[in-house]
Amino acid sequence: MAFLKLPAQYYKQHDADLTKDIPGRGYDGWTTRMLDVPLERTALVSMHAWNPGLVDEIPAGPDSPYAGWFRFVEYLSRAVPITQQVFPPVLKAAREADMTVIHVGSTEAYTGKYDAYQEAKDLAGAEPDLPAGAVEDPLKAQWQAERGVQMCGEKNGREIKAGQQFLNFPPQAMPEAGEPLVINSHQLNAVCREKGIWHLVYIGFALNWCLLASPGGMIDMRRMGYVCSTIRQATTAVENRETCADEWAKEVALWRVALMFGYVFDVDPFVAGLQNVSTS
Repeated sequence: MAFLKLPAQYYKQHDADLTKDIPGRGYDGWTTRMLDVPLERTALVSMHAWNPGLVDEIPAGPDSPYAGWFRFVEYLSRAVPITQQVFPPVLKAAREADMTVIHVGSTEAYTGKYDAYQEAKDLAGAEPDLPAGAVEDPLKAQWQAERGVQMCGEKNGREIKAGQQFLNFPPQAMPEAGEPLVINSHQLNAVCREKGIWHLVYIGFALNWCLLASPGGMIDMRRMGYVCSTIRQATTAVENRETCADEWAKEVALWRVALMFGYVFDVDPFVAGLQNVSTS
């Protein structure tokens, strides 16, 4: 079996110092170990890599007809250069090392035109029915509608909806022939089981939102027994006014990955590891 020898970051959530006013300051915190990552059991998962700001149809900037998308999704200002500069070498190295590359899209509206999506959909079969959820109530529906407007703003919502007609993968992360394409956890699990994969290295957007909680994200996949890791430089997070300057939401999200789901890798050692795969 082939292995990548990678420095893997994890978090020692021990020991809280019970003699201190703030016990958590006693934690050992971030540390690194050398990890033998099995190539055949690992997939690079490019999730919710989108094209706003990366194609002429959805230009960035205050004069864009879809500027509301960028006013609401502030992390696009970071996702665009990550997609342009970080994704290409990571994807190239993974492909050249024959690591499985899986793409997770967000909706059939754009994935449906790809043969790879239909193949994954056929492989997985119908998604199991969910149990009945919360009862319907007019007040609940009102709250949900109001929350959508409260979150992104009415004008921004209209511009986002208009721009989504052009939603697709960005040129830098377009699925290549033979690479699976899925939109939910059921399909991702089917693809991984067929290939014998149990370790998923996520790149994409955003770490504390879609990569965590959307269909195909870490929460669902962890519940099915997968180890879920990420590459620090190949993702960003949803930030707010108070966290955006120092990207504290991303730092907390990386800690959560390292504590709850898997490992955190840095991009340069990850690419180098793919270029120097060892066998045993």
